[in-house]
Amino acid sequence: MCPAGERQSSGGLAVGQVSHHSIELTWTRENDTNWTDAPRNWTCFILEQKNDIKHTYKEIHKGYNTRFTVENLEPKTTYTFRLKVTWPSGQQCYYPSVSASTEKEPLNGRNLHNAVLRSDELELCRVLQSIKVTVDVPDKLDFTPLMVAVMKGFTSGVQILVRHGADVNKKTNSGKDSLMLACFHGHLDVVQFLRSCGASWSSRDGSGSCALHWAAAGGHLPVLHHLMQDGCEVDVRDDASWTPLMIVSVMTGDTAVASLLITAGADVNVQDRDGKTPLMVAVLNNYEHLVKILLDRGADPNIQNQVRTS
Repeated sequence: MCPAGERQSSGGLAVGQVSHHSIELTWTRENDTNWTDAPRNWTCFILEQKNDIKHTYKEIHKGYNTRFTVENLEPKTTYTFRLKVTWPSGQQCYYPSVSASTEKEPLNGRNLHNAVLRSDELELCRVLQSIKVTVDVPDKLDFTPLMVAVMKGFTSGVQILVRHGADVNKKTNSGKDSLMLACFHGHLDVVQFLRSCGASWSSRDGSGSCALHWAAAGGHLPVLHHLMQDGCEVDVRDDASWTPLMIVSVMTGDTAVASLLITAGADVNVQDRDGKTPLMVAVLNNYEHLVKILLDRGADPNIQNQVRTS
């Protein structure tokens, strides 16, 4: 109970602005504090928040102002608060508690990415139709929702995102785009769709690699075949002067991919900027079957690199 003489000098709690993570609380002071007086003559307010599990209150704010915003709250959750007043006379009073609920969290990029990760077409459409989320919002790895859908092979999701304006040629900070990722993961239907939407197979990432390099690294024959039919240069070079055939010799030793590239016209004796050939690298990596194929298809074991080693 409040002392009778003090009860009218301050008002109880009122709820102000509410968001999905904050609640503003206000209260009144009928008799203005004379701020030129010593602090011991000021009216002090203590705001407490209820712990619904323990049924106890804890102090969250103490001061002489009449407004406080409680932050970092959970969305769609009810919270209870009470106000304790201490007057200059030393007398104290607890005013009746008040409850308020935070709002539902607004749609954001996390909702969009989660819908893609779950391959949830309905949720994806709901988020996009809200017009509250940027369609190309990146995640922590700098992948857009379209890139994530591409890597998953979520074809219908890819189509939905593109219809809502997703940029098929947008790149990550390292220069990767959606077509490169689709080629690496071997999703031919996605590759075909992206190409029909204007994705460029000649686009380069930070190392100078293009879609054909990524397809060779992923080892996906249908994608490789489609890209070469689509006009990709079979001996296209990256910044290290590696062709797709060199990528195979360096990374995978995949004989099927190597055979397809060679049949399409790949140069078995191509040299990178250090003078290495696919045969040299295949030997160093102990890719015995690839070495045999390269020799059978005309690789020259006598070519020397820059340090004159064959």
